[in-house]
Amino acid sequence: MEVIFLTTIQSIIKERRSVSKFKDTPISTELIIELLNVAIWAPNHKLTEPWRFILVQGEGKKHMANAVVESFTPENKEKIGEKTYNNLVNNVPVHLVVVVKEDENPVRREEDYAATASLIQNFQLAAWEQGIGMVWKTSGFIKSEQFRHALSIESDERVVGLLQLGYPEMIPDARPRVPAEEKLTVFE
Repeated sequence: MEVIFLTTIQSIIKERRSVSKFKDTPISTELIIELLNVAIWAPNHKLTEPWRFILVQGEGKKHMANAVVESFTPENKEKIGEKTYNNLVNNVPVHLVVVVKEDENPVRREEDYAATASLIQNFQLAAWEQGIGMVWKTSGFIKSEQFRHALSIESDERVVGLLQLGYPEMIPDARPRVPAEEKLTVFE
């Protein structure tokens, strides 16, 4: 008798964790592309598809890490520069930078940002289903000229997040959530 395990979207959403400790196991570019091709099905008003992806791996991690450290103040560079560089290069197998083209229309710009955030969540869930963990970083350095220049991010683009990906070394325990009904207002 064949045993079939059904994984529901509800269980994947509840089981997914932000992971920041990874195994050395590489993730193929083909798999990342496959997961992105699932993620692009995010809701997107007017189908603008405003996103773009920058995959940073291998020697590219050193280039990016140097730019990150260069964006630090002299005090922070001395205090955490080497640790940050080593973490970005040695402890994270793959970085995926997700950017959104910023529309001149403020309503469209907000819709496009929200759609891109939805895409990132789709990507996280599809990756989790494949045993890949990640953490979504929005550290201050993603706005720095050094980081933007190093990764050829255009002046009309906004970095929505730096996703750090890998096969989990450790999966953190779930942290409690406030039940939705405690934050729900109903008008009847």
